[in-house]
This record gives sequence, structure tokens and C-alpha cells, in this order.
Amino acid sequence: MTSKRRSHPDAEPHGETAAHYIVAGVPRGRSDETAAQAVSALSGRRYDSVTLLCITDADDRLLGVIRIADLLAAPPEARLADLMVRDAARVHADVDQEKVASLALHHVLNAIPVVDHSNRLLGVIPSEALLHILRREHVEDLHRFAGISRETHRAREAIESAPLRRARDRLPWLLAGLVGSMFATWVVARFEQALNARVAIAFFVPGLVYLADAIGTQTEAVAVRGLSLSHASLSHLVGNELRTGLLIGITLGAVTFPLVWFAFGDMRLAAGVSIALFCAGGIATTIGLLLPWLLDKLGTDPLLSG
Repeated sequence: MTSKRRSHPDAEPHGETAAHYIVAGVPRGRSDETAAQAVSALSGRRYDSVTLLCITDADDRLLGVIRIADLLAAPPEARLADLMVRDAARVHADVDQEKVASLALHHVLNAIPVVDHSNRLLGVIPSEALLHILRREHVEDLHRFAGISRETHRAREAIESAPLRRARDRLPWLLAGLVGSMFATWVVARFEQALNARVAIAFFVPGLVYLADAIGTQTEAVAVRGLSLSHASLSHLVGNELRTGLLIGITLGAVTFPLVWFAFGDMRLAAGVSIALFCAGGIATTIGLLLPWLLDKLGTDPLLSG
């Protein structure tokens, strides 16, 4: 029985395939050996993975595998040819890691042999690598559900990169928000006389700003996910979101109108607040959809830039 640690030329890591996770230092044996000989050969050697004993012929073609646990429990005189599983699951080096994970789950495997297209053994994918693959596939599925399936690498970078890099990526958009808030402040300042005459109007500004922001944030969350999953036209999406925003605005306005009228005894003030909510609903949903769409068209992940 032999152990090979050198990497096979066909097993060079590339992309997210089985080749990226191969370890070559695994126990190997011949079909004419006995269990006692195989167990004896295991001692005194260091392997990259000791889950499987791979049975190969003289040309290194994989004939079958034996779990090390089964080998240790076998009678010493038992021949490996009688113990091995001949139709054991195996993968080629260029198989996508998602198929590797699926195969491991389907067959309840702790390790999977990797062969080339001539069935020559290249190594195995060990249990820790299978766990890593399963975790990555799970994370990518979560990203897909969140609407960033096309940016999984950048999504990982966003949380794993250095603080300086993360700050550099986020600050431009926050600075843009700062400019927008300064513009909003300037607009409010233009109505200083009206605010002085009707101080009660100022009481509702924080609430209106909060609700507009909340409506826009909800729309952005839906849009970021929807843009990666939906094939509908932009006009259709904008129309639906605009109608949704107006319905939200009408509902909030209808609830607010009697409350403000009752609290302040001013129907005009109540009407003004309700109309503001109605407009905020339509505008916030439209901007909340168009901004992620624009960033997506520019090749920027909205979740990483917002």
C-alpha cells in the first residue's frame, strides 16, 4: 500500500471545482492485499485524509474504496478485493463544487475520491473540505435569496476586507446622502416664514422624514432582491411600486388626518400632513426602486454601495 502526496497535473486548483479541494496524500492499496497487510501499512505514515482506503491497480486506476472503520473491523485474512465497494461514488476534477456537495449529501459520504477522465485516482476530497463546500453553497444560496447571487465574491469581500477598504467603499454613498440631506435642509429653510407662522408644522417634519425613509428602505430591500430574480421590464416594476407607494401613502394619510385634526383642531394642517404622506409614499417607492436599478446597470452591487 502506498501514499502519494504529490499533486497530479490534472488536479491543479481552478475556480470552484473539485480540483480545488483535492488532497493527494491518502491511503492506497492493491486488491490482492489482505486487511492485515493494509492495516500494517497504515501505521508509521502521515496522510492528508484517512477516511478511505482507495484500491487501485498498477496504473493507478480506481477499483473501489474501503472505509477505514470497515477495514479495522474486518478479519485480518480478508482480501481487500472482497471488502472494497466497487461502485463507490467518485467525481472528476473539473466537476463543480455544488455537485460534489450534492453527491456527498445524497450518498452520506465523509470523503469523495477524485479521478481523471481515465479513472486514475488523483486524491480525495476530505470531510473538512466537504463541510467548507456545504457552507459556501449555503451562503451563496442565502445571497441568491437576498438578491446578490451575481456578486457573491464581492459580497464576501464586503464583510471580510480590511476596515479601510470597507470605509472607502461606503463613504462615497454616505457623502452623497449627506449632500442630499443638506439640500433638504435648504428646502426647509426656504419655508422659514411659514414655519414661524405655523410652528405646529415643524412637529411633523421628523415623522414625515422617518416614514419616507422607511418606505424607501422597504422598497430598496424588495428591489435589490427582485432585480436579480425578476425579468419584468423597468416600466412595469416602477408602475407597480408607484401604485404600491401611493396606496401606502393613502392609508397612512387616512389614518393621520383625523388624529391630527382631533389633536390640533386644524383641518388644513391635518390635510397638509396627509397629502405630504401621500406624496412621500409615491416618491420614496419610486426612488427606492430606481436607485438600485441604476446601480445594477452600472455594475455596482446596491447592497454593497447603499
